[in-house]
Amino acid sequence: MSTPAGLFSGAPVPGARRSAPSAALHDGWVVAKRNLKHFTRKPRLLVFSTIQPVMFVLLFAFVFDGAVRGALPDGFSSYLAYVMPGIFVQSTTFRMTQTAVGLAEDLERGVIDRIRSMPVARSAVLMGRTLADLVRGMAVIVLMVAVGLLVGFEFERGVLPGIASLLIVGLFGYAFSWVFVYVALMVRGAESTQAASFVFAFPLTFISSVFVPTQTYSIAWLAVIARNSPVTAAADAARALAVTGPIVEPLTRTLIWSAVLLLVFVPLSVARFRRID
Repeated sequence: MSTPAGLFSGAPVPGARRSAPSAALHDGWVVAKRNLKHFTRKPRLLVFSTIQPVMFVLLFAFVFDGAVRGALPDGFSSYLAYVMPGIFVQSTTFRMTQTAVGLAEDLERGVIDRIRSMPVARSAVLMGRTLADLVRGMAVIVLMVAVGLLVGFEFERGVLPGIASLLIVGLFGYAFSWVFVYVALMVRGAESTQAASFVFAFPLTFISSVFVPTQTYSIAWLAVIARNSPVTAAADAARALAVTGPIVEPLTRTLIWSAVLLLVFVPLSVARFRRID
C-alpha cells in the first residue's frame, strides 16, 4: 500500500517550532486517520471483523446459559448479564492483536519507512496505529451492545454507568494494545506476529473471569492466576459498572493495570521502534 504524499500536508514544515508533545499528538492523529481510511477501503475486512464479536454474543447467550447459570454470583439474573461485559473485554483484547499484525504488515511493505522519512515525530507512528485500532475496537463494541440489547442484555445500573463500563473497556484495550505493539517490533513478520499475539492473548483471556466466575475453577493455582489477571480486573470492572457488583476494587485494579501497561510498554515500544533499521 502506498502512502499519500500529502499525508502530513497539514503539519508544520521542518524547522517550524513545535513542542514535542504537540507534535507527537498532531502527527499521531494524522497517522491514525490514515489507518482508519485504509480500514474503510477494505470492505471484506470490515465485514468479517464485525461478524466474529456478534457470533460470540449469540453463541454465549443461547448455548451456555443453561450450563453456567447455576454458578453465577449473586445479583446476576442470567448468564447473558454476566458474560456480555466480559465479551466486551475479550473482543477488545483480541481486536488489539490486530494492532500488532497491522504494524508488522506496514513494516514489511515499507509503509513505516516512508512515513518515517517525513517530518513526523517517531512516537506518532505507533500512537497513530494504536489510536486507529482503538476507534475500530470501540465501534465493534457499540455494535455488540446493539446486538446484546436485541437478545435481552441491558445496562441494569443505568445508561451513564453503562457508558463508563464501555470507556473502561476502551482504556484497558488501548493500554493492552501497546503490549502487542512491542510484540510486533520484537518478533517482526506479519505471520509470526499474528501467531505470537494469539499465543499470548488466548490463554490470558480464557484464564480469567470473562466467561465464568473464578470461584468455579477446580484447580487452585489456576484460580489464583485468573483472579489476578489484568483481563479479570477489566471484566469485573466492566461487569460491575454495567450490571451489578462491587465497583471500587475492580475499577481500581483496572486503572492500575492500565497505567502499568502504558508506563512500561510505551517507552519500550518507542525505544525499540527507534532502533529498527
